[in-house]
Amino acid sequence: MKKLLFIIIIAMITLTGCKKDKGEPTIVQVDKEESEGTEKTDEIEEPIDAPVQKGIPSPLSGIYAAEELVNQRIVAVMFDNHPRARWQAGLKDAEIVFEFPVEAPYTRYLGLYLINSPESIGPIRSSRPYFVTKVLEFDAVYARVGGSEQAKADIRKFKIADIDGLTSSSKVFWRKSHKKAPNNLYSSIEVIRETQKERGYNLTGSYEGFKFYTADTNIEGYTANSVLINYIQNNTTKYVYDSDKKVYNREKDGKLHIDESDESVITAKNIIIQEAKIRVIDNEGRLDVGLVGEGNGKYITNGVGMDIKWKKDSRDSKTYYYDINGNEIQLNPGNTWIQIVDINPSIIIE
Repeated sequence: MKKLLFIIIIAMITLTGCKKDKGEPTIVQVDKEESEGTEKTDEIEEPIDAPVQKGIPSPLSGIYAAEELVNQRIVAVMFDNHPRARWQAGLKDAEIVFEFPVEAPYTRYLGLYLINSPESIGPIRSSRPYFVTKVLEFDAVYARVGGSEQAKADIRKFKIADIDGLTSSSKVFWRKSHKKAPNNLYSSIEVIRETQKERGYNLTGSYEGFKFYTADTNIEGYTANSVLINYIQNNTTKYVYDSDKKVYNREKDGKLHIDESDESVITAKNIIIQEAKIRVIDNEGRLDVGLVGEGNGKYITNGVGMDIKWKKDSRDSKTYYYDINGNEIQLNPGNTWIQIVDINPSIIIE
């Protein structure tokens, strides 16, 4: 009887010890990743490091390249943009391109080269004083063929490192048969640099470049997926944003602007529209373009635009571009097209 009572007491103690507290949950929650077989860890995931850039950044584009390329002197090329000159060769390799109005209804390009060396550049055409101002600003070697009397006087006055097609041999500039003169004069960056050395011009320049973001950055502003600039009559420049490639495809006078060298579409990572006072100064329709002073403009990149101001103190000083708060703007790494337009231009941005 005592033995039976002892067994009953032990069983009651065991059952009582197995009961859960009222506050203890009856269902255990399992982490989803654990339930899918992923091992849970207490380690913090480290951020992925950005790829290491080789070389140093170009002050013209922010693109990294070998130091010996970045430290050489800029070459500025005067491009013809007459309809009979199209399309041009080597424009896709310029880190900066300026488009200026010349005698109506045409425009002309000035391409700046530092880290790229296209085998074919052209057609090359004559200079104007406002192009000389930009060459001075970047202390560049200047490849051109002739120019207005004032432009030639300025080149002599400021002792520009000048390589003129009118006074150079056919080894430096040559004509191609697929176009008619005067819209068919070409050269190459390598030949221009060799000529630079032969003539004893400085191999490095003195100038101040642009500021760049360290990585591709979206700016704040208004939508700018399409940018149409009406210069005069049927002379238009248009940019259409490619959101996949994050660049703008360029159009000239309603047609895709392609590079003659490989028939690729010319693109722009950055677009600057700079308003300047423009007036006709002679019977030939030549222009005076007010690049010294200050004015309004726009900066456009990655499908977004913002209003800016510009300021330039002298012909050989840097042109500074500022946001509405007075801070110097930064550009995205890549090439830049700078559109010089008259004050209150005809522009459609959508």
